[in-house]
Amino acid sequence: MLANQILHKTITDIQRIVQADCSVWNIQGKCLASTEEVSAEAQQQVSAFVQEEKEEWITETGAYFLIKDGDEPMYVLAIYGAVEYIEVVGRLCACQLESLIPAYKKRVDRNQFFQNLLLDNLLMVDVYNQAKKLNIEAEAKRVVFVIEPKKEGDNLVLETMKGLYATGTKDYVTAVDEVHIILIKNLQTTEDYKEINHMAKTIADTLNMEAMVDVRVAYGTIVNELREVSRSYKEACMALDVGRIFYAEKNVLAYNELGIGRLIHQLPYSLCEMFLEEVFHGKAIEQFDDEILTTVNVFFENSLNISETARKLYVHRNTLGYRLEKILKITGLDVRKFDDALTFKIAMMVSSHMRFIQLED
Repeated sequence: MLANQILHKTITDIQRIVQADCSVWNIQGKCLASTEEVSAEAQQQVSAFVQEEKEEWITETGAYFLIKDGDEPMYVLAIYGAVEYIEVVGRLCACQLESLIPAYKKRVDRNQFFQNLLLDNLLMVDVYNQAKKLNIEAEAKRVVFVIEPKKEGDNLVLETMKGLYATGTKDYVTAVDEVHIILIKNLQTTEDYKEINHMAKTIADTLNMEAMVDVRVAYGTIVNELREVSRSYKEACMALDVGRIFYAEKNVLAYNELGIGRLIHQLPYSLCEMFLEEVFHGKAIEQFDDEILTTVNVFFENSLNISETARKLYVHRNTLGYRLEKILKITGLDVRKFDDALTFKIAMMVSSHMRFIQLED
């Protein structure tokens, strides 16, 4: 059954071209879309037309045309007024509506197919059988992008993405939940991760400018088989999770560039507890105030350079030294040394990972 949005747009276009009001009804006599207020007389006329089992009916006040899906009656198109050549006009409009039905059904079927494919709800044999029926290439170079608005409730993302990528291309845009939008992107044989990264940045920038929505864009690895699309999707989802925990400042996240964050994200909770017990002697990262954590983060960002860190923080070298000595006193780690700095950095990331697990539970 066609969506009411499609029906309304279609009859609005008919009204604009024909210069006459019209409406679409289901076979049970319920008005689905109309360009004017529906009258009781119009409803009686449609019911009479359906009972007559005719394909078209021309009266002094209007004309009625039966819309079929194959051999099954689906809708009644009513055009009101003394329109010139109303029979020809009505048949053309009815033909237009009938052609929309299989196209819409195919779009819905493709949407369900890709959703099931991403969520691994299809047997391998069904993947290829359904893909063949829907004219979807089984072997093609693809990558999956997952777009996450930083604020929930941004509904413009899906429509904007469909306008950009789902019109007249082999790309596909869908959603499997209320938050994330998925783009399954067909790639040229020459396109690689450099071009994919550029695409991700373009998506983030375009959504920011066109839809005024701030988003994170993550992507998985390139796949060449339709059955591997779900793997690229899961990788992109993992990139989003890792980015949310460890790289909150980034808008574009690549699965193959997650670094140590990917390893830590896969650590079990018990092992994380054991590591933090060893580093912080049973105390949490929260034992350090915001000043100390900001200091050590800037220190790491500047490659353990005392002078540059002091300049960025607008503090004296001695003040910076005092803060770093405080970390040494509490943990026994001298973050001015590479090995101890690495241990402390990993401990901070592990602590962030544990907080994420707790929030998920």
